[in-house]
Amino acid sequence: MSKRIVIVGGGYVGLYAALRLQQRLRSGEAQVTVVNPENFMVYRPLLPEVASGTLEPRHAVVPLRAVLSGTRFVAGRLTGVDTQRRVASVAPEAGPELELEYDELVLGMGAMSKLLPIPGLAECGIGFNSLAEAVHLRDHVLRQLEIASATSDPELRRCALTFVFVGGGYTGVEALAELQDMAVDVLEGYPEIDASEMRWVLVEAMDRILTTVSEDLAARAVSELRGRGIDVRLSTQLESAEDGLVRLNDGDSFRASTLVWVAGTKPPPLVKELGLPTDQRGRIVVDETMRVEGHPDIWAAGDCAAVPDLQKGGVCPPTAQYAVRQARRLGDNIAQRLRGGELKPFHYKSKGEFVTLGMNKAVGEMLGRKVHGRFAWTARRAYYATQIPTWNRTIRVLGDWLVGMPFGHDVVNLDSREEPRGAFQEAAGRRA
Repeated sequence: MSKRIVIVGGGYVGLYAALRLQQRLRSGEAQVTVVNPENFMVYRPLLPEVASGTLEPRHAVVPLRAVLSGTRFVAGRLTGVDTQRRVASVAPEAGPELELEYDELVLGMGAMSKLLPIPGLAECGIGFNSLAEAVHLRDHVLRQLEIASATSDPELRRCALTFVFVGGGYTGVEALAELQDMAVDVLEGYPEIDASEMRWVLVEAMDRILTTVSEDLAARAVSELRGRGIDVRLSTQLESAEDGLVRLNDGDSFRASTLVWVAGTKPPPLVKELGLPTDQRGRIVVDETMRVEGHPDIWAAGDCAAVPDLQKGGVCPPTAQYAVRQARRLGDNIAQRLRGGELKPFHYKSKGEFVTLGMNKAVGEMLGRKVHGRFAWTARRAYYATQIPTWNRTIRVLGDWLVGMPFGHDVVNLDSREEPRGAFQEAAGRRA
């Protein structure tokens, strides 16, 4: 009888582990099932470019059913795990709950925004951890430009043109830099607005940004951002954001219509409810082969797991580079376990990092060499173009980039898609 492998999560860990198992397993050796709420995987390094409009949203995702042709896919959410019965409970989009029996269970549930109890944050803020958030932010920024260009109220204008990002890691820096670059680029279409009227603020609690790159690269990124008029506040924290009034612990306060919270992530709340060992940050504790402590038939990797970093010590950073390599090793280890083979520990040494700062702007380190400017920007794009699963998506992404280079950013605001029934309800006389 073939073994049953259930993979929870369709992100880097879920997709690449399933792909690895498709390569390693013999026909009939095991049935692999992937569970994910959405039928696509988001290629997260490209989210900043989705937000800036240089990349079509559909091209930044990988269709799971198309890529995992030999794998069963279930659209649903994990609700619990019975480790004694070896059953994973899944709630599909509609209908009764499913019980999926497993011989090997893989947890690659990713992470979500980690909010602090700051007054007004939950009501006024938005994250940058999903495709929907990236698309919304692009439309939102363009909508603020429309508001500012039309109003005669100076306070409303200042508020609309103030954009605050809290968190100076990769996500915060890249999202702010790409959106600011887009906003400046499209101002030609807004003659009522001068670039100097826009206020972009990056708030970081530590004394530097981009803690996973070298200090001189981080300093170069700060210099680039400040050179573009972006207000980088180091050693500064957000104290409140009630009613859109942003208050910082340095004593400054101002109104802003845009507040983006990118100050860290945490595993989904369900992780703590599974009865598996977790560390102080709520991540599942695993050994160097990515098996959960005390549960030899359960594996975990990616952002929801504390995978030991045998190269540098401590825990592996929550980056795409590490998640992809963890997934591949995890797939190899499951195949070995099914055949009674030896499990191998996860080892990986990063080959470099890139941080996009807008069109033709980036900083990075590759193979020990520090790079910046157009070369770093081009190298980053070349690297990610080769890493996107399937040639189909690679060609689409390259097409978007090639078309966007001579024509710049598009100013079309499609935020009406957030209320797709609006026109219909208006026709029915039911819209306020």
